[in-house]
Amino acid sequence: MAYDPGAIDATLAAAVGDEPALIAELRGAFLDSANRALGLLEAARRPEEWRLAASRLKGLAASFGAIRLMAIAGEAAEAQPMDAAMVRRLRRAVERL
Repeated sequence: MAYDPGAIDATLAAAVGDEPALIAELRGAFLDSANRALGLLEAARRPEEWRLAASRLKGLAASFGAIRLMAIAGEAAEAQPMDAAMVRRLRRAVERL
């Protein structure tokens, strides 16, 4: 599946119009939030914490049109908790945005 980093910018542009500075600021806020959600996922020590963090990341990705990240986060919510390989997949997906 291809990554479409432009989807986030298109979603933001649809919401705020042609405001490059605002789009950049919101994109940065999205990436900060995604990285915080990944941190919560990595820090999870119980299955419930893992599923909650993955679900939050999925919702965040959905809100910004990051379809691939949303799909992987959905997989993580259903996967074996505390799966290091899944965390790596999510990190790569965020890095590619």
